[in-house]
Amino acid sequence: MSTGLAVPAYQRLADTLRDQILSGQLKPDDQLPVEPELCALYGVSRGTAREALRVLSSQKLVRTVRGVAGGTFVNRPGPEHVHSMLKTALAVMSTVGGVGTVDDLLEVRQMLEVPAAGMAAERRTDEQLADLRSSLFDPRHIDDGAAMFPTTKSFHVVVLESAGNPMLNAVTAPIFMVLQERFARENARNTFWRQVDKDHRTILSLIEARDADGARRAQAEHLMRLRNTYVQIDREARHPEQAASSPEPRGDTWSGEVGSPVKPRGPREEGTKKAPSEDELGEKVDPHLTHRIDS
Repeated sequence: MSTGLAVPAYQRLADTLRDQILSGQLKPDDQLPVEPELCALYGVSRGTAREALRVLSSQKLVRTVRGVAGGTFVNRPGPEHVHSMLKTALAVMSTVGGVGTVDDLLEVRQMLEVPAAGMAAERRTDEQLADLRSSLFDPRHIDDGAAMFPTTKSFHVVVLESAGNPMLNAVTAPIFMVLQERFARENARNTFWRQVDKDHRTILSLIEARDADGARRAQAEHLMRLRNTYVQIDREARHPEQAASSPEPRGDTWSGEVGSPVKPRGPREEGTKKAPSEDELGEKVDPHLTHRIDS
């Protein structure tokens, strides 16, 4: 059934070229036909061909090289390309598209980062261990909460890198970046950052000891505490009138001790949610281009 919306010729050409790249017909470092050849092959104007190449370039699928030996070449993909595209898509979905709440992002993050901590304990190198230590901060000197995010990001990124799977970092890091940009201006209380530091040091010690099960449990508890605070900050941002009347201080959602009971994400339905038991909180996390396009 037609929607009545015609797809622009440049987009149809871009889609055709992209399909050839994704299918392997056009391989990394292959040179695409120059604009006049594209026009002859697909029956489009030079403007259409040029715009199609711009679309592919914006998607990091091709690159343009200037000079005598220049042209447009297929990019050799890497984790950084996945990272960039996924970060943009997640940010648009969660802010403009209304798809993917803060809680959704945090839940996916926990699904990925918990097993990653166990993998890091089993696979980390001495150099990565040193990088983890250098990413710690002194909780006695917290002057600007927003400035703490880069340090926190560094710790989690090194844990992901230590897991030894580059795709894991490519998929998970964008979620962290979207959350960071959303909350970087929020001033969580100092007790929040002291707890973050305590959690990081616990995770580090378990990774150093190559205790995979312990690292998974500690990471799960840490991310659950982060979820509670992030969800609260998001709720206050969306409903400032409720935040103003609420006696609960932002950021102080636990007692400050590692292993304190934390509230896991419950069902989406409103109503009273059953608090988790200590056994539930301590449970182990399971690891493992020739046809014509009319312009």
